Amino acid sequence: MVVKSINDQNFNQETDSGTVVIDFNATWCPPCKMMNPIVEKMADELGDKVAFKSLDVDENQQTAMQMQVQGIPTFIVKKDGQIVDRIVGFMPEPAFKSRLSQYVD
Repeated sequence: MVVKSINDQNFNQETDSGTVVIDFNATWCPPCKMMNPIVEKMADELGDKVAFKSLDVDENQQTAMQMQVQGIPTFIVKKDGQIVDRIVGFMPEPAFKSRLSQYVD
């Protein structure tokens, strides 16, 4: 399953239905780069139940500010448009998977 890049213009449309994990990141961020393979693996494993989206905070500052992203990587989990979880910083794969699994129907 692919992690789809989104932006300020399509953020609400892409994240307001179903269960969505949004990865707020930047290309220059080492912890973001460390999380990329973990996020891709989770998208492969959970992608039929959870949508994974990626948003570059440098290119989409309006959404990052609106969602109160202060550190990266930040992962926001939304269920039907409502924020249900926020994860800030690097998280090892087992912990990340465990945290996300509670939102899988």
